[in-house]
Amino acid sequence: MKIMVETSARHIHVTKEVFATLFGADATLTKKKDLSQPGQFACAEKVKVVGPKGEMMMSILGPERSATQVEVALTDARKLGIVAPVRESGDIAGTPGCKLVGPVGECEIECGVIAAKRHIHLTPEAAAEFGVTDKQIVSVKVGENTGRATTFGDVVVRVSPSYAPAMHIDTDESNAAGLSGTVDGEVIL
Repeated sequence: MKIMVETSARHIHVTKEVFATLFGADATLTKKKDLSQPGQFACAEKVKVVGPKGEMMMSILGPERSATQVEVALTDARKLGIVAPVRESGDIAGTPGCKLVGPVGECEIECGVIAAKRHIHLTPEAAAEFGVTDKQIVSVKVGENTGRATTFGDVVVRVSPSYAPAMHIDTDESNAAGLSGTVDGEVIL
């Protein structure tokens, strides 16, 4: 069973309120390009994320969310000086926070910095074809022709009618497998 594997670089999801603080009350997200998941897009706006040891610029992904979340690779977290737990997107309770700096203002978020758990997005129809269910844990083999073939374990399956089939890994994981661009992975149950 093949699945498209995409590398998800560091990024931030913001609430309407946090975006207004960083960019101004009348500012709106500017779509730069659509992403593979329906309705999701990369924005032209970037935010400086500041931790105890360092800072880095990150792109905002839209649309606005109900909670602000900063997704980093573990290498990024070390550079920032933040111990980011590996979590599913949206599971931010008890996670570390950071300072966000925009062109108009700045704010401290109390929580929300995570290293996203590797995951597969599937529609209910695709999940039925694969023979998997929501929250099931699978493995995915990638990089057969890179000289660094890797099998990723602990891949969580996420099923929703609003998804398009794709696996997401972070830049550390992609680099470990020697991947370049979007590749095919083999799902192993």
